[in-house]
Amino acid sequence: MPRRRLSESQIKRIRKIQERRRGRLDARAQIALSDDTETSAREGLVVVRHGANLAVEDQSNRVFHCLSRQNIGHPVCGDRVVWQPTGSQQGVVTALIDRRTVLSRPDYSGREKPLAANLSQLVVLLAPAPEPSEYLVDQYLVAAELMGIKAIIAFNKADLLDTDSLKGNRERFSRYEDIGYPCVWISTKDGLGLVTLSEKLAGETSILVGQSGVGKSSLVMALLPDRHIQIGRLSKATGLGRHTTSAATCYRLPGGGHLIDSPGVRSFRLGAIGFSELQMGFRELAPLVGQCRFADCRHDREPGCAVKQAVIEGQIHPERLARFQHLAHGSRT
Repeated sequence: MPRRRLSESQIKRIRKIQERRRGRLDARAQIALSDDTETSAREGLVVVRHGANLAVEDQSNRVFHCLSRQNIGHPVCGDRVVWQPTGSQQGVVTALIDRRTVLSRPDYSGREKPLAANLSQLVVLLAPAPEPSEYLVDQYLVAAELMGIKAIIAFNKADLLDTDSLKGNRERFSRYEDIGYPCVWISTKDGLGLVTLSEKLAGETSILVGQSGVGKSSLVMALLPDRHIQIGRLSKATGLGRHTTSAATCYRLPGGGHLIDSPGVRSFRLGAIGFSELQMGFRELAPLVGQCRFADCRHDREPGCAVKQAVIEGQIHPERLARFQHLAHGSRT
């Protein structure tokens, strides 16, 4: 169901409400800091974000329930932060450390809202139902390319496919493997491919993206056998209780690295980007930028187009170019 478009007056009213809330939060943070101004600042990792509440893990793997100063920005899971203890298991985040990468999506007013920070890998999760959409897959892959991070395509619930359907889907998505995106076929029911996927997640900070119904929750539980222990630890430290299971959370993986589970990625879509950025987001098109006869070539009907020639020569799949063109029609110049 399409989201209702907000009027300008509604947007202004929402912004005023948010400003008041941020003001109250900052006042609480200031009071907490004034009670303990001698404590030295520390570095930490945001592992839970629920509204104004943050769980910050220090370098000794202890977790603290923190508030955040208003003027530092919008902390999210994966952020490295400077924070200051203000009491037993409590603290205030006073600064964000520069992010290496950030995954964002447009908010109600079209502004980019960060979902997760310092990612090194994006996992596109698919399943037999809902029917996989290469159009959505390409949007996720463009986001990964523009962030400069790795991307994996994981096809979940492979046990639901018969032999012919599995073969057909493998052939269908082999075009992504041809351009360098690993595809992993998995099943949380019989364990197919879970070892392979775990090996690819080891040492990375990854996030799962995909449509509702592809089995993200069951996959997270399969990859994290101690998830309930981690949730209990975070809940005890922060006092968030049941909210810990529905908040954006950064989990430690058994093989090393982190997995960020964020409700925000359920509605993730690629925001408005420029044509030049979009070209760089399609990795097989990117090397051809600047090789067309015309500098402003849109790779559509122009003569002397290097991209169209690459399609003729089999270097670029025609369906990938068609989806690029679809996205390009909505891109900024």
